[in-house]
Amino acid sequence: MRRRSLFISAAALSFLAGCASPASDRPAIISGTTQAGAYRGAELDPARSYDLPDITLTDTSGAPYNLRTGAGAGQTVTALFFGYSNCPDVCTGILADMATARSRMATGLKERLRLVCITTDPARDTAPVLKTYLDRIDPAFVGLTGDLGTIISTGRSVGVDIADGEKLASGGYEVAHGTQVIGFGKDRRAAVVWLAPTAVDDLRADFETLARA
Repeated sequence: MRRRSLFISAAALSFLAGCASPASDRPAIISGTTQAGAYRGAELDPARSYDLPDITLTDTSGAPYNLRTGAGAGQTVTALFFGYSNCPDVCTGILADMATARSRMATGLKERLRLVCITTDPARDTAPVLKTYLDRIDPAFVGLTGDLGTIISTGRSVGVDIADGEKLASGGYEVAHGTQVIGFGKDRRAAVVWLAPTAVDDLRADFETLARA
C-alpha cells in the first residue's frame, strides 16, 4: 500500500473521557495509514511532529519533575497519556492497557519504556491521590500534577485538548480531554499515536518497536 499523508484535527483523533470534546484547530500530522508503516498505531510525520515538552510538573512524591529530562536510568522512550483519577471509565481502561502491554514486552525492552500519566484534574489529583490511583494500576507509572493552565498548555503542545471541569447534577464534575496515547522516541519526538480502543497486543508490539528504534 502506498503511503499518504493525512491531516486530522485533534478533536477527530480524540476519544473522550468526559461529556464533550474540547474544540481544536491544531492538526495532528499523520504519515500513512495505521497499517502502512512501522507501527500498528498512527505513525506521525517526523518532520512535523511534536517535541516532548520541556516542562516541570510535580510527581507523586511531591518533587519537581521535568517531563523531557526526568526519565530514569535506561528509559529511552516514553508513552504519554493525559487523564484523571475520577474519570468514570475511559482513563482507567487505557492506563491498564498501557501497563499490561508494557508487562508483556520482551525482557530488555520494557525497561526502556517510561509510562507517564499527567492529570487533567489537578484540583482533585494531588500528588498522594494520584499516587494511590496509579499504584493500583501499575507502580511503574510516572504520575504528574501541577497548575491547570500549565497542564492545558502542555497538552495542547502535543495535540491533546483539555477542557475545564463540567459540573454534574450530582454536584461532582467531569473533565473532557483527548484520550490518545502518544509515543515519543529516543530523540524525544512524537513517533506514533494510539487511539482508543487499541488492542493490548498492538500496544505491546508498538512499544517494542519504539524501544528498538
